[in-house]
Amino acid sequence: MVRIMPSLLAADFANLQSAIESVPGADGLHVDVMDNHFVPNLTLGLPVLESIRAATPMMLDVHLMITDPDRWAPAFAEAGAESVTFHVEAAAAPVRLARELRARGARASMALKPATPIEPYADLLPELDMVLIMTVEPGFGGQKFLDLCLPKIERTRALLDRVGGDVWLQVDGGVSVETVERCAAAGVDSFVAGSSVFGADDPDVMVTELRRLALAASA
Repeated sequence: MVRIMPSLLAADFANLQSAIESVPGADGLHVDVMDNHFVPNLTLGLPVLESIRAATPMMLDVHLMITDPDRWAPAFAEAGAESVTFHVEAAAAPVRLARELRARGARASMALKPATPIEPYADLLPELDMVLIMTVEPGFGGQKFLDLCLPKIERTRALLDRVGGDVWLQVDGGVSVETVERCAAAGVDSFVAGSSVFGADDPDVMVTELRRLALAASA
């Protein structure tokens, strides 16, 4: 199954409601939380997430680009996020955190920056519901896709296939009609797309097109 999750980081923050309503065909909404410590940018936090939760029944996929996710991540699960992603580079106790997120009813996801290898974390995979491979340096939207991440995506897919179960493989960064097929062919099933969706004349048509391309490439 292919999932397209538009990133609200690329939406008009003054009109989040209309941005959400512009992508009814999406499989979920990706919400980036940045603290200006782990990454050099500051975005929305828990109060805005709670407002988004109240405004839509769509799946909320929260990506925490913050220091000390062990402390803060469970609150996002309690606020209604169906999936919460923490960066393994920032987590002090990733297994404990993943189990805590699951205990609060959220899918537990681990993100890796472009330069972080997957292999040291192979034993953690059974504790997770999703792995997010960043295909740009986290912090800002609109960046160019890093092709150097494709071999890591393929290696991650192989590890997940070995583990078995329903663990999603997600990419975030530079996903567009030019790059989505390469990612799908490498084994990705969940795609975060920001600028390519909310910068399109019709965001929902772009969601449909990205899904079509990904399905064809994965087949």
